[in-house]
Amino acid sequence: MLEARGQAYVLAVRSNHTLRFLEEWQLVQTDPATMIAELPPEAWRSLSAGEGAKGQRLSDWARVPLHHTADKGFSRWLLARRSLRDPDKPTCYFVHARSDTTLPEMAAAAGLRWTIEECFLRAKDDLGLDHCEARSWHGWHRHMSLVMAAAAFLARLSAEQRRASFSKPNKTIPNTVTAATS
Repeated sequence: MLEARGQAYVLAVRSNHTLRFLEEWQLVQTDPATMIAELPPEAWRSLSAGEGAKGQRLSDWARVPLHHTADKGFSRWLLARRSLRDPDKPTCYFVHARSDTTLPEMAAAAGLRWTIEECFLRAKDDLGLDHCEARSWHGWHRHMSLVMAAAAFLARLSAEQRRASFSKPNKTIPNTVTAATS
């Protein structure tokens, strides 16, 4: 459905998910972990998946083109991320994106999941997203809509304040002391 609309996506998959490809009129069955294990060391690049709570979230990233028909101008890849501390446990993603999409762009898109989860966690903790005991769809929908609108408002307000604090020149206010004259 997304591909028919020309919508790019990144979808997390298990590393033991069974993949079936038609190559040269033969059905090939494999899994993402096997495909990643066959990658040479120079295929991996250390990239950031975005800003985290403790700074940049660096990981090794690689991609493998999937030889499967896609719409004109689009391609499919198997994207892999492995931790710098524990490279034996990769995370895999299916990617459908424009053919000229770079590996850093794919890594950034896959890294948005953490940001989205943080937004939902903040909405649950600060705004009561999970405190709804509605017994009807209308009550539940109203609660969710109100909480998500409040979360969007606060996110925009926070972004504007950060933007304003970075765009203003650093003005040093002199420490003035007024003395009473007699």
